[in-house]
Amino acid sequence: MNSVPFGHDSGNFTSAEILGMETALSAAKQGVRSANPLVGAVIIDADGTFLAIGHHRGAGTLHAETDVINRLLGTGVKRDLSAATLIVTLEPCNHVGRTGPCTQAILEAGIGNVVFAVRDPHLPAAGGAEILHNEGINVRMGLLSAEAEDLNRQWFVAVREQRPFITARLAQTVDGRIAAVDGSSQWITSKESRQDSHDLRARVDAIVVGTGTIAADNPRLTARAADGSDTAHQPLRVVMGLRDIAPDAAVRGVSGTPSSPDRLGDGDFLAMHTHDPAAVVRELQERGVGHLMIEGGSKICGAFLAKGLVDELVVYLAPTLLGAGIPALTDLGIGTLAEAQRWEWDATTTGPVELLGPDLKLTLMPAKAAAKDAGTVAGAAASDAAEGR
Repeated sequence: MNSVPFGHDSGNFTSAEILGMETALSAAKQGVRSANPLVGAVIIDADGTFLAIGHHRGAGTLHAETDVINRLLGTGVKRDLSAATLIVTLEPCNHVGRTGPCTQAILEAGIGNVVFAVRDPHLPAAGGAEILHNEGINVRMGLLSAEAEDLNRQWFVAVREQRPFITARLAQTVDGRIAAVDGSSQWITSKESRQDSHDLRARVDAIVVGTGTIAADNPRLTARAADGSDTAHQPLRVVMGLRDIAPDAAVRGVSGTPSSPDRLGDGDFLAMHTHDPAAVVRELQERGVGHLMIEGGSKICGAFLAKGLVDELVVYLAPTLLGAGIPALTDLGIGTLAEAQRWEWDATTTGPVELLGPDLKLTLMPAKAAAKDAGTVAGAAASDAAEGR
């Protein structure tokens, strides 16, 4: 971490502050993984009494610091918090986005002390600690930093690589098929699983599928509510591949016009004539995509996984057997068990296993060793793309 004009010594933390950070980390796990990290916050009084607990619920919602302050003070309530301590798992932001800067919320609440676990590496939001310190707030960092970094390790990878957080979604049979031999696939999973997938679509900034999926299923790729109506937020619909997309394809939407090259429009359509996942990721990063979902098909999902460009894997597993048909993934270039990709169950939010009707929803993230190696893999992918390999 960079040197800062305030303490970074675990010996300076009280038992109440340690318990507060443990509680904040637990609260953070109630959020959802997205373009934003999982963050939890706690406010304790001078004697260590817990006053409030809060957490961030996803992109566009209150940040954890503002949430915990609102839980304590409500609307318009005044209280002397000069001796209180706000404990948060990530450095308070100093950024105006969909919500205001957390530094301003802390200053307006009159909180005298702030303890945070790790620095925010996202440059537009970083620097909040210095702002608070310069305003006279007693700021300390480093409490349970290893645990806080592990909680969001894939988000940290995505930020370092200057790319979106990437979720890959698979809907398959128990024996790993996404369609029967004749190509039929509607519907392998239950209505409950499909609705959960639509809920995920409504949270992401963009969805990527291949031209093969468009030709086989003619999907709209819109996010829809349980009654079939479109949700308020619609992701950018991206199709990658070299085949042309029919003028009347459902994915084109009402207007059928591609997205503007200098903006990310709500629900726009974009065709990308490439098979290179790294090129797609770069383009979408430039368009402001913070959370990207890969929906398929098997070649597209396999290509992103092979390049180490998946931070979260969501699998909807139907209790169905086909025995043959289209596999969920194509060749990942793995020739021996020693080269296998290793994943871990993600215990945050609803947990690693959730029952949706007759199906199981499995949520995984790359194992810690894979997360450490991701920068090397993605860097090689970017280099290959730049050199036209």
